[in-house]
Amino acid sequence: MQDAHVLLPDFSTCFPSMPPQVSRLAYFAVFDGHGGSRASRFAAEHLHKILAQKFPRGEVENLDKLVKRCLLDTFKQTDEDFLKQASSQKPAWKDGTTATCMLVVDDMLYVANLGDSRALLCRVEQDGQDDSRKCATLALSKEHNPTCYEERMRIQKAGGTVRDGRVLGVLEVSRSLGDGQYKRCGVISTPDLRRCQLTHSDRFVILACDGLFKVFTPEEAVKFVLSVLQDGTVEWKEGQTAEEGRFEVACQRLASEAVRRGCADNVTVILVSVHF
Repeated sequence: MQDAHVLLPDFSTCFPSMPPQVSRLAYFAVFDGHGGSRASRFAAEHLHKILAQKFPRGEVENLDKLVKRCLLDTFKQTDEDFLKQASSQKPAWKDGTTATCMLVVDDMLYVANLGDSRALLCRVEQDGQDDSRKCATLALSKEHNPTCYEERMRIQKAGGTVRDGRVLGVLEVSRSLGDGQYKRCGVISTPDLRRCQLTHSDRFVILACDGLFKVFTPEEAVKFVLSVLQDGTVEWKEGQTAEEGRFEVACQRLASEAVRRGCADNVTVILVSVHF
């Protein structure tokens, strides 16, 4: 198992003081490691701490712009810090990892993504009688595959090649944290950034590694979760609310169903309830 994940529904605990114009901060992340688990574990331990250090302080005029810059700088430093540690080992670590991180700032979602893990938002029409028929699946991330035109051009310009859909015929993703041996070949650590305003029609967000999406389409995954949330027979643990119990069961069943369908990869799923 080379995946790692982080759940910080109250991210403000990582801040010495909350920025005055922000009332809620949350952070969730999935890291799908390859070549070992050290890069994914390092990112899970350090990325959110670096983000907290770089987050805007005091009253600012353009919070949105500063948050985006903060995320870009955080990924850059996380990558540099891991590569420094990896290169100091003998032999040098060759681990790498994808990263799909969701930062919630009040009612705004920011998703920073590297590699082929994904983030999906389920948005349901307010007046729909049947959520499974009225839901929309919104992609909050972009996959970084070496066969994509822009990714392939960057790799080739740096002197690398794409063979059999992989960088140098080996690496399946064109952006990642770590993977020091591929940085000279155009593999970068700059994430794709997406912003999404939450609405009262939003139900949940799925963060998951590519293992899930080898056997589920995004729409199938969202409908599967909705079917469990609407199942009146779901039982929950003592001390949980009905909503907490249904979401936990839905998350577990989704991951288990991916394995049952024959996914031979690691499967990590985070299911985040959206409510106002």
